Amino acid sequence: MARFRFQLQALLDARKRAEDVRRREVAELEGERNRLENDLRRRQASIVNAREEARDGLVGEVRPHLLRAAANASMSLMRDAQRSVLELAGLHRRLDAARAVLAEASRDRRAIELVRERRYEAWKMEIERREQSALDEIATNAGARRAREREAVEDGVRETA
Repeated sequence: MARFRFQLQALLDARKRAEDVRRREVAELEGERNRLENDLRRRQASIVNAREEARDGLVGEVRPHLLRAAANASMSLMRDAQRSVLELAGLHRRLDAARAVLAEASRDRRAIELVRERRYEAWKMEIERREQSALDEIATNAGARRAREREAVEDGVRETA
């Protein structure tokens, strides 16, 4: 039986590889986003803890050096958190761009896959048409052979009569 060979298979493979590369890039950016978001959550929890410690330092005997240290730590954590927010915003822009590139790569691959599907269907229909033509030819030949055999039998009956 004949096998279907897609002439643009190399192009389809290249488009699949390009899409896979884009998918990995998006996955890496998603991982970076998750890391930054987790980092930001940790920093926010640390800020809340530092504020509670500072609040606790205002009860009873006030130690200014401890309050100053807590305020400095809190300010440092807030700067780090703001830096993380800015990084996250930039990462979201890069992630949106990478997703758009991935969507384009997916469309490019799908376009070639649609061509492949159409060509496969056309190939399959041609194979079925050829098989049907061959079956018709066999049936025609068999019918002609039976007709000749009937004629030969009828001629033999006439000769004996």
